Amino acid sequence: MRQVDLTPFRRSAIGFDRLFDMLETSARQNAGDNYPPFNLERVAEDRYRITLAVAGFKTGEIDITAQQNLLVISGRKTESEKDENHSFLHVGIANRSFERRFELADFIRVEDATLADGLLTVELVREIPEAMKPKKIAVKTSEPSDAIEHRAANAA
Repeated sequence: MRQVDLTPFRRSAIGFDRLFDMLETSARQNAGDNYPPFNLERVAEDRYRITLAVAGFKTGEIDITAQQNLLVISGRKTESEKDENHSFLHVGIANRSFERRFELADFIRVEDATLADGLLTVELVREIPEAMKPKKIAVKTSEPSDAIEHRAANAA
């Protein structure tokens, strides 16, 4: 995969550092491991879902950490969990530890996480504070400036 140099854009774009950092991080992650596979889904206008295929992992082996604008999902298999009494002829089910990072937009919070049938489902919701929501501004009518001057002249 070819690496894109964003330096010229960084010089001329002010306040977009976080966006450029996300693009560079994403490019580095895409070049690496793609385990476990996942789906990103928009459930509603302000609701999202991440589904990871984590076959073989138990709830105690999965850790989900939500920080500001970052969601980290990791799975750790302990050596005691791996069964040494079996001699596999073929191992096609990945059972290795993993860490997935997701950059979150502002005001996105993790609402819930469930593990069922080998799928970890993380529900996300966007909650924009009232102060940040768009609001309608009423347009008032005013008297023309000639009428105001005429009233002021008559009052004097």
